[in-house]
Amino acid sequence: MSAIRVLIVEDDPIIAEDIKDMLSSNDYHVVGIAYDKDEALSHISENKPDLVLLDINLEGNYEGFDVADHINKNRKVPFLYLTSYSGKEILDKAKQTLPMGYVVKPFNERELFSSIEIALHNFSKFILPLELNRDVINNVIVNPLTEKEFDILKGLYDGKTNQQLADEQFVSINTVKTHIKNIYEKLDTHTRSETMSLLNQLLH
Repeated sequence: MSAIRVLIVEDDPIIAEDIKDMLSSNDYHVVGIAYDKDEALSHISENKPDLVLLDINLEGNYEGFDVADHINKNRKVPFLYLTSYSGKEILDKAKQTLPMGYVVKPFNERELFSSIEIALHNFSKFILPLELNRDVINNVIVNPLTEKEFDILKGLYDGKTNQQLADEQFVSINTVKTHIKNIYEKLDTHTRSETMSLLNQLLH
């Protein structure tokens, strides 16, 4: 699956389904919905999301912070807090977990997608601060990336959706998906987050 893979961690089923509908209709692939900490940790391990949308208050406890700590220690993927809490104490605690964003409920679709796009872009720059270099990458893989594939890879690096890449490259979304599939095969990766982690290793 070449679309951005998103895990929703939200204990309110109605809100979770609303978020899922928003994402699914905008070129994102929802890999699962977790209603508590244990489900979230299981999904993160098994489904390998590229992004986690994380509620702080799960079943009456601040278990969202525990999930964030797990992500930071075990799997480097960006996460955004989606929460009704806007008080200074909670915000200060949230900042210590290094989220890529903090969206206060209620939010609209535009606010959500703007926050996601910024989060993915900033995370890529955070874990991969170097400039992408096609020659360096091609020197360490068996099948070199074509110029077009490298252009698509740069778009992935910037956190762009498949539709944004298609518009930018003046091609169909299916063509973009084919390029991403080829990139994954050449880099021996399966998701965007795996690809970013590999590039981080190759360019350091």
